[in-house]
Amino acid sequence: MKRGNRTGKAKGTFPRFYGRHAVIAALANPNRVVRKIWGTREALNALDLPPVLPIVYADGADLGRMVPSDAPHQGIVAEVEPLDEVWLGDALEAGQDDGPGYGRPVLVLDQVTDPHNVGAILRSAAAFDALCIVTQDRHAPPESGVLARAASGALEIIPWVRVVNLARALDEIAEAGYWRIGLDGEADTTLGEAIGTSRVALVLGAEGEGLRHNSMAHCDILAKLPISPRMESLNVSNAAAIALYAAASR
Repeated sequence: MKRGNRTGKAKGTFPRFYGRHAVIAALANPNRVVRKIWGTREALNALDLPPVLPIVYADGADLGRMVPSDAPHQGIVAEVEPLDEVWLGDALEAGQDDGPGYGRPVLVLDQVTDPHNVGAILRSAAAFDALCIVTQDRHAPPESGVLARAASGALEIIPWVRVVNLARALDEIAEAGYWRIGLDGEADTTLGEAIGTSRVALVLGAEGEGLRHNSMAHCDILAKLPISPRMESLNVSNAAAIALYAAASR
């Protein structure tokens, strides 16, 4: 899949991933540049590391100072370069190769900015074989250790498309043959009723605010999850997992 230069990639600043799943997945990704790795002897000796990769042996206390407070580094920290940009057109073109009666869903996030939520959504997207996730570049978290930890390796698997204008991206998704379903708790239709046999794009908004009006206007239908009235809403990452399961089992 074609990649370009990531917009807004700051010079001289690189995210640090921590924890076995995030670091091992980064090492296994041929599109990821791992610049340096720190770890305990036990953690590093258990890995098959490239001989050219700079490594630094460190104890747990040193590693703890390199990551957020109380972060579970599991004895290993890696400095990486952010992945290059994935173009929406290339991601959608890859979806056209899906067989008849089967189409991997596209997941669109409207200003979901919490890295824990985006990481968890990436993990669900990988579990349910989503085609890609699409976010607005200025209203989504950057790659970080927190996000990579929450994604548990899925950051290296699921293409992440960052766009300037989400409404234009939704138009492009529709032109590629996707039925755009916006999740809204006030909708009359349930998600199960909204999902048909065509390829679907699931559009989710941030917690509290939900989908913006302009994003709703660029959906084909609005649908809700049939949750109990005793609960007002679900965490956006939980809602994404349920929506992806519904799309996968249609």
